[in-house]
Amino acid sequence: MTSVAGKTAQLTSHPPVPGGTLRLLLTCPDHRGLISAISSFIAMHNGNILSADEYVSNPGSGTFFMRMEIEEHGFGLRRDEFPAAFAPLARQHDITWRVAFSDTPKRMAIMVSRYDHCLLDLLWRWDSGELDAHIPLVISNHPELARRVESYNIPFHHLPVTRDTRAQQEAQVRALLQAHEIDLVVLARYMQILSSEFVAAYPQRIINIHHSFLPAFVGAQPYHQAHERGVKIIGATAHYVTEELDAGPIINQDIAHVSHRDKVDDMVRVGREVERRVLARAVRWHLEDRVLVDGHRTIVFE
Repeated sequence: MTSVAGKTAQLTSHPPVPGGTLRLLLTCPDHRGLISAISSFIAMHNGNILSADEYVSNPGSGTFFMRMEIEEHGFGLRRDEFPAAFAPLARQHDITWRVAFSDTPKRMAIMVSRYDHCLLDLLWRWDSGELDAHIPLVISNHPELARRVESYNIPFHHLPVTRDTRAQQEAQVRALLQAHEIDLVVLARYMQILSSEFVAAYPQRIINIHHSFLPAFVGAQPYHQAHERGVKIIGATAHYVTEELDAGPIINQDIAHVSHRDKVDDMVRVGREVERRVLARAVRWHLEDRVLVDGHRTIVFE
């Protein structure tokens, strides 16, 4: 995947695969004629647009967002030719853009601590074909889940961490991620705070699941906090990780109803069901290139 702002991009050259699609995502200042200009460019190169979704914040003075899928079979531009061909149009309209290809799954690493429900849900969905990704490894600061991960023929890396060894452990994690050329890091209830250097190395490519309907109950033990407040709705939030704890752009949220009869353990049980489906949606949307970040917000073309 490549991101540019009115510039050419560096892409790996692969021959088009019949049935494959090129996914074009772009952001630029909104003005008249944008859709026509982009569509005309695709048509000029004999492209067949399979789908196109767009959104405008404050029409006429805001920002234009688009996700377009183009059939590769018959398209007049090879993958290595697309950047140079699209660059003049991108410069003309001040477009920031990126492309991805449906036949090139992203390489996803999962990080987890002791709680297994989100991890196992992701692995089941991946194994059943619901999540189109390569998973070269799972990393954990605890050893308990090794056998269950390895049952999927995925290597499990146990990297313990203490307050005194945090920097060294994180360096080991980053080395593994770099060695496996990871595109996306998923924190499936990984109960450690990542350093700002780690986060900066994967901008908008680390997804976390927080067991609360953010911005409520930030930090530790949100179900305990919710129980103490007597809330009637609990939820979960999947978001991109930023330096500020639990404050990154939100990708997906969902809720479940609870009552005064529910104890903390009941809320945890119900909440874990919500966590699984919220994280799975967010991961799938990212893998399918359906998410664009707009400051503190996301535009999600479901």
